[in-house]
Amino acid sequence: MKLATLRTSSGRTTAARAMDGDTYLALPATDVGAFLAQENWRSVAEKIRGERTTNPDFAPLLPAAGKVICCGLNYGDHIQEMGRDLPEYPTLFAKYADTLLGANDAVEVNGSGRVDWEAELAVIVGSELYQADEDQAAEAIAGYTVANDVSMRDWQNRTLQWFQGKAWDRTTPVGPIMVTGDEVDQHFQVRGYVNGELVQDGNTRTLVFGPAKLLSYISQFTILRPGDLVLTGTPGGVGMGMNPPRFLQDGDTLITEIVGIGRLENRFRINAPVTASA
Repeated sequence: MKLATLRTSSGRTTAARAMDGDTYLALPATDVGAFLAQENWRSVAEKIRGERTTNPDFAPLLPAAGKVICCGLNYGDHIQEMGRDLPEYPTLFAKYADTLLGANDAVEVNGSGRVDWEAELAVIVGSELYQADEDQAAEAIAGYTVANDVSMRDWQNRTLQWFQGKAWDRTTPVGPIMVTGDEVDQHFQVRGYVNGELVQDGNTRTLVFGPAKLLSYISQFTILRPGDLVLTGTPGGVGMGMNPPRFLQDGDTLITEIVGIGRLENRFRINAPVTASA
């Protein structure tokens, strides 16, 4: 099953849709998160008939996500390129729903000159979880999607806390669709491209904390609800880890791709702060 949140023709509202071949069937909800909040969402989606949409305009998949929780330093190769040891516990931080945008939306950054890419598998919660074990957490996964945890490294590195470099409004593309686990392999190839150049290529087999383990761990201290989003971390190849470091420039196109799910393609508009000359 594949679900999406599309902008309507007016552009002012959104609608949840079920993908059927090259078309999208209308679902009784404004977005995927609202649809997942319905107790019988799977059976509703399987029986849906009626209005179809082509030429989709992808909105943020979960525009009103109650919780957006991210895991940093979760791939062995990325941990090594950042000069750190394998963690005993997940390194977590939060974003707001305001950070999310659609699969093909432009990303506008005003005030950072060190904009970095982080291709990621994201997990969408489908049922309520609290202090769950891994088996319960696995059962609660509604599906998977593609995300890029675009990071403003100059802001992130101002302090030991990452939040201020991660939670910029409308800088985290997510989508284009959610795919349920029965339609995909449980190990995903995650790739990132800058202007067509492959810069990241990793497999979730190398995650230190897999999706179910992450959800179980998070649920020990906060309740997870349908439509919540968990980003699982990025593989090696981020700009900050290069020698010399490399960052996105105004006009660059960032593509994030996960085989079996889909791809994001986002053009960047970057207004970096002016640095006074010495």
